[in-house]
Amino acid sequence: MEENMITIIDEDGNEQLHEILLTFDLDDYDKQYVVFAPVGTDDDEDLIHVASYIPDESGEVGTLNDIEDDEEWAMVEEVINTFFEDEEE
Repeated sequence: MEENMITIIDEDGNEQLHEILLTFDLDDYDKQYVVFAPVGTDDDEDLIHVASYIPDESGEVGTLNDIEDDEEWAMVEEVINTFFEDEEE
């Protein structure tokens, strides 16, 4: 894996390279999260993806998990929105 990049394998077994935009922790859920976007696409639909993850043995992003809890998702959105607002300034 290249630095700040992650390879995602879709349901058809195709590898897709994504750039890691942000990683963060939420103590309330004792989880780590990654925000990532596909590389080399002009399609704005589904441009940014978010998942919780379990770090691999080297501490890098490992197994990705969907966020299914509405309260957890609200907290994740708040972190993401704050990050992108700060980036715009």
